[in-house]
Amino acid sequence: MEYNYRKTRARHRTGYRNRRINRKKELIIKVSGTILTFVLVTGAVVSYFGKKQEDILVQAGDSMVKQVNEEMEITIPEGTTKEETEQTEQEIPEKKKFEYPAVSESYADIVSEEIKSPYIALLDVENNQIIAGRNIDAKIYPASMTKVLSLIVAVENITDLSQTFTMTGDIIDPLVREEASRAGFEAGDIVSVEDMLYGLVLPSGADAAVGLAIITAGSEDAFADLMNQKCAELGLVSSHFTNASGLFDENQYTTPVEMALILKYAMQNETCAKILSTYQYTTAPMASNPEGILLSSTMFSRMYGTEVEGVTITAGKTGYTEEAKNCLVSFAQKGEHHYIALTAGAENKWHVIFDDFEIYKNYLPQTE
Repeated sequence: MEYNYRKTRARHRTGYRNRRINRKKELIIKVSGTILTFVLVTGAVVSYFGKKQEDILVQAGDSMVKQVNEEMEITIPEGTTKEETEQTEQEIPEKKKFEYPAVSESYADIVSEEIKSPYIALLDVENNQIIAGRNIDAKIYPASMTKVLSLIVAVENITDLSQTFTMTGDIIDPLVREEASRAGFEAGDIVSVEDMLYGLVLPSGADAAVGLAIITAGSEDAFADLMNQKCAELGLVSSHFTNASGLFDENQYTTPVEMALILKYAMQNETCAKILSTYQYTTAPMASNPEGILLSSTMFSRMYGTEVEGVTITAGKTGYTEEAKNCLVSFAQKGEHHYIALTAGAENKWHVIFDDFEIYKNYLPQTE
């Protein structure tokens, strides 16, 4: 079906509003029941035992209120007005889905000259620990690794992956001038969201990135706001994004650790994980390509994923700009355990590939 921005945004707002209303109803019911039970028990105990037990129950009541406030994730300072309270409740974020990783006690500083990338982070997914790295908290430009976050935001906000969008010259022409990587969509092509998601990740298409941004938020600037909101939700403290494609902007940056965290979150989503793990995909036919476009992963075009004995690299995303140089964030499995390697700042596109092989070969735990 043809994309209708007004209806889609209205549907997104309604769904979000309904989820918040239902959540508040559940909390109100829970709090109301707790308070009613407490009042009844308090009255009965006070009438039977007297003042001492009343003091004990008051203390218990204070503890109960504190617990309920924590469950509701609401902290209301003294002297707060009703209007300020309502505004505070509206600004409370959803509970974080995972914690910032700790640095392992057995952390290994990667000093081998065989590994060329100047910025590295190796994340043990299950234990949520950084087990090896090089300049793990340095500021880096993410280039097209940005598209992992763009994928997350698009998938979480677009409910119908079969809806379509018409590419325009206003989207394509600037990307051609900037020599940005593209999936191959042309002005006038009617493209489904699903095809754009694969076009975003596999060939690293900036055309798909901008199209998805417009579908999701109405503009790329508004989409960047959603990207930064997601970063805040995930607890990222050193990441900021200004565009969906990864084109260079000095205000678009992250760190090796936080880029690894973004991929970790993406791999928890079934749709994101499937797309990031795909080697090739053919789009539906369109005006400029009646047979569809064959899209190939920039990462899996350079590796099989099984080069390291006992390890399988199952997903990932490459990136390159002149300022960021070559970078790669990849997801691997050894036995029943999973790891994420971030390599960035390499001079050659093959360096990040072979750096990954060396890292997964030499820096993973020897026993599972």
